[in-house]
Amino acid sequence: MPTNPAPASFNQSVIDEFRANGGKVGGPFEGGDLLLLTTTGARTGAARTTPLGYVRHGDSLLLVGSNLGGPRHPDWYHNLLAHPVVSVEVGTREFEALAVPAEGARREELFAHVVKAEPGYGEYQDRTTRPLPVIVLERAEPEGWVAPREIRTLADKLMEVHTWLRDQLRQVRAEVEAHFAARATHQAAGEAHQPATAHEPPAPSLGLQIRQRCLAFCQALEFHHVSEDAHVFPGIAQYHPHLGDVFDRLSKEHRTVARIQNDLVTLLSGISIADPQRFRAELEEMSTELNAHLDYEEASILPLLADVPWPPPGPASERG
Repeated sequence: MPTNPAPASFNQSVIDEFRANGGKVGGPFEGGDLLLLTTTGARTGAARTTPLGYVRHGDSLLLVGSNLGGPRHPDWYHNLLAHPVVSVEVGTREFEALAVPAEGARREELFAHVVKAEPGYGEYQDRTTRPLPVIVLERAEPEGWVAPREIRTLADKLMEVHTWLRDQLRQVRAEVEAHFAARATHQAAGEAHQPATAHEPPAPSLGLQIRQRCLAFCQALEFHHVSEDAHVFPGIAQYHPHLGDVFDRLSKEHRTVARIQNDLVTLLSGISIADPQRFRAELEEMSTELNAHLDYEEASILPLLADVPWPPPGPASERG
C-alpha cells in the first residue's frame, strides 16, 4: 500500500523503528516496501529523512510524489530537485543515489508499472490535477564504477574523487548527445509532414535527467573545491611553502571552473529549447578546463599526499 510522509512525531517513530529492526516496521506499514529517504533541504540545507513506500522496477527503485493526492508536490520532492544526491536506506543497506524524475512517455510507463503493483497510487492521481511525479533512484556511482585502487592514503582518496568526477562528466556528455539526437529525430519526423494523430507521442526528453546529473556533478565539484581551498591546500602549504604559486593557480582554476559550471546550470534550465551548438560549446569548455585542472592537480599535489594515511586517525571522517 502506498505510504506517504506523516506528521513529524509519527515520522520519527517510524524512522526509529525502521533502524532498530533492520528496515521492518509494524502498524500501517507492516509488510509493505518501505525505505528511508534523506534529502537536503532546498531552503535550509538541513538533512531531512522521510519514510516512503517504493516500488521496484528491475534494478531501480521508484518513488511517487503523491502527497496523498494533495494539490502540491511534497517537500522532499522539492528538496531532491535542488539537491539531486540523496541517501537511501533499504533494510540494513544504506547508499547514495541520484534522484531522477521521469518525463514524458517514460513517466507514463513507470507510473503504469507503479499502479499495477500498488493501485492506491492511481487513486491518489484521481484526487488531483497535477501529474504525480515518478522518481527513479539511481546508484550515485555509475554501474561498473570502481575506485582506482584500495584507499589507503589521501592521494588515493583524491584520485577516487577525481575518477568519479570524470565519469560523471562523461555520463553528462553522453546524455546530452542522446537528448539532442532524439530531439532532432522528432523534429525531422514533424518536418516530413506526417499526419498528426491524437496518440502522437511527445518529443523524447532527457531534460530532467541531464539537469539532475549536471546539478549533482556541479554540487560535488563545488564541495570538493571548497574543501581543498579551505583545508587541504592550507594544510599542505604549511609544510611546503615553496608551492605557493601552485596553490594560487589551483585556487584560480577553481574560480574559473565555478564560473563555467554556473553558466551551465543556467543553460540547463532551458535545455528543452536550448541551442545544441551553444550547449555543446559550454559543456566542451567545462570539460576541457576541468580535465586540465585535474591533470595539473594530480601532477603537482598527489606526490605530496602519498604518505598521508586515509582515513586520518581519530573519528571517521565524512566522505568528501
